[in-house]
Amino acid sequence: MSSVEPTENAKSNDTSKPLPLQFGSLTLPSRYLLSPLAGFTNLPFRRVCREIGGVGLCTTDLVSARGLLEESEKSLQLIKTHEIDTPYSVQIFGPDPIEMRDAAQFLQEYGVDSIDINMGCPVDRITSGGAGSAMMCSSNTTLELVQAVVEAVSTPVTVKMRLGWDDTQLSAPKFAREFEQVGVVAVAIHGRTREQGFQGSVNREGIRKVVEAVDLIPVIGNGDILNIEHAQQMFRETGCQGISIGRGALANPWIFRQLVEFETTGSVRPPGNFDERLSLMMRQFEYLEELVGLRRAISMFRKMGHWYLKGMRVRKALRHQFQIARSRGELESALTAIREAGPIGGQRSGVLPDMHVPVPSGPVEKW
Repeated sequence: MSSVEPTENAKSNDTSKPLPLQFGSLTLPSRYLLSPLAGFTNLPFRRVCREIGGVGLCTTDLVSARGLLEESEKSLQLIKTHEIDTPYSVQIFGPDPIEMRDAAQFLQEYGVDSIDINMGCPVDRITSGGAGSAMMCSSNTTLELVQAVVEAVSTPVTVKMRLGWDDTQLSAPKFAREFEQVGVVAVAIHGRTREQGFQGSVNREGIRKVVEAVDLIPVIGNGDILNIEHAQQMFRETGCQGISIGRGALANPWIFRQLVEFETTGSVRPPGNFDERLSLMMRQFEYLEELVGLRRAISMFRKMGHWYLKGMRVRKALRHQFQIARSRGELESALTAIREAGPIGGQRSGVLPDMHVPVPSGPVEKW
């Protein structure tokens, strides 16, 4: 694998020992970030990623600005944190500049380290109200909203967006340039348009154009980062200063540690084996139970548990037994059976094959 090449905006960077990534006044411990991912990047998952190490910043699932102001139970749960979960960012969404401004002030008083504005979510229930990716279609009103948030708080404000609404409206470079001028401290770019959803390959040339559009603020590349080789390619082809990882972290929560190890030592320890993953999975479940109680934790963890167990090569019948558990007794019985059976092929202590976590498919309007 080739070494990471210097970025356009940080030519003095010796990328074997990268300079600390700065989000305004906030210094990140690494340049590898956990992406906000609806339904997955909750506090329990952030905690296990922190315990493994290597992650520079974790961002919450997207949170409704209106929900925060109304102090809804769901919104307040999404922004909960823990002493190990630092630094952390809360991502807010909404089309109303006053609500977004007030939500940002709420979060500053709450004590968050950074505030992220969602301009990337492609899901119809978000975009139909004028939020998420739909903000990329309204240049003046979007800039006014972002400026209102930045001016309302001293907490560093970032923006996460896509390249544009579709191939005819690749507005990310223009927005990034304007956001820098009003005080946004960093932008993260998913290298696809809203129309693409998750189809096709990430457009690294499009991300490079965003990097070239700004003067000083860091640009964070996002999309299709599943391993060290993909991260190297993102740095090399875009010149971005940091990388944000979502589904790649679900498949391999050790990826942040591996990336830091590679850039600092040139060697990488393998991700967790069967027994280590089982232990990590149950620790994450315990953190979820601590957050929401046993009954809700069992139902909420099914989706995450499915990907853990599939990646561990657990037999389908045993995965099903875990999925249908309704009580602590049934859950413990399923886990005992899984532990005793081990993985298909018996490689309990060996390296597991790479796991692919699928993305939503079909027309994005139907998601």
